[in-house]
Amino acid sequence: MKMFPEVKFDFEKQHKMLIDRSQILTESFKHLSLGTSKSLHSGLSVVFRNEEAVGSGVLREWFFVICQELFDPKESLFLACPSDGRRFFPNPAPVDYRHRSYFAFAGRVIALALMHQVQVGISFDRVFFLQLAGRMISLEDIRDADPVMYMSCKTILEMDADIVDSDALGLTFIREFEEFGSRRVVELCPEGNSIMVNSKNREEYIKLLIQHRFVKSVAEKISYFSRGFGDILCERGLQKIFFQSLQLKDLDQMLLGSGEAISVEDWKAHTDYHGYKENDGQICWFWEVVGGMSMKQRQELLFFWTSVKFLPACGFSKLSSRLCIYKLAKSDQRLPSSRTCFYKLGLPQYSSLAIMKQNLLIINQEHLGCSFGFS
Repeated sequence: MKMFPEVKFDFEKQHKMLIDRSQILTESFKHLSLGTSKSLHSGLSVVFRNEEAVGSGVLREWFFVICQELFDPKESLFLACPSDGRRFFPNPAPVDYRHRSYFAFAGRVIALALMHQVQVGISFDRVFFLQLAGRMISLEDIRDADPVMYMSCKTILEMDADIVDSDALGLTFIREFEEFGSRRVVELCPEGNSIMVNSKNREEYIKLLIQHRFVKSVAEKISYFSRGFGDILCERGLQKIFFQSLQLKDLDQMLLGSGEAISVEDWKAHTDYHGYKENDGQICWFWEVVGGMSMKQRQELLFFWTSVKFLPACGFSKLSSRLCIYKLAKSDQRLPSSRTCFYKLGLPQYSSLAIMKQNLLIINQEHLGCSFGFS
């Protein structure tokens, strides 16, 4: 069954967004919320205000940056897993109506990233994924999302029955938690405050505790996210079927991309040259510098060159086209430039390996590596 529409490259029909970088989250929310399913099915066209760059490279950058903003815990919409900062689940804290709409927006963004086949560098925790698929959540499923709660529940289940029945734990069927600096107490079942946890009902207690923490407290947010996600599918209502058809590792490949280190040999094998030859001195220097870079520096260089920060699961071979390095005039002062839509890197004819290294490392600085101010 076909889930996502085929991306069209008809500029006239694409949903167009003019975005101010300094207001990327609020302006993207406004533009995307105004889009109909029909207009969004035609694809997106993004332009940053006061910048000349257009095309697929800018769109890929927008997907990466908007996801970093949207899933940033400071926005209070999603929480990151303590053990893996790339995985997120909805924040159970109460939100106002405006923030509920942001969950629908998040659903649209993720679905559009999948439709455009862009790896955005974030994925979902297992508890979030299972809820989108309409599946039950078990104790083992919460291990990464809340390791403290996981260990506490596991301890209760494994504790000697006599100790539990002696009321040494002093637990009843309630959940206590902090909310906006205040302590809240919620009964997990009718008259839960008067039901003591014992060896016979402890499994039910754990089940209800998990349901409240990871299901009931975020049910409305999951619903909004799912609704937004469904807006982008070929037919509304297929979102649960989509997630049921996948394993979490499948979604990881679509959103996170390759978990492998960027291979310089694979990079070289998928790079062509214009004006240069593969064995020219400048090209040899270039790959020598890249080979000595850290993984983060390679990611930044790749992002500057292509606006792809996370490679597809099978590496460079799954990009939409081969990469290219083209020759620029001799100048030790000029930095490399990029045409991200076409995966092209303009490389000046530097006079030495040291100058080559210096200028490549300059564009790896975050404020330059994430900018499309070069042409």
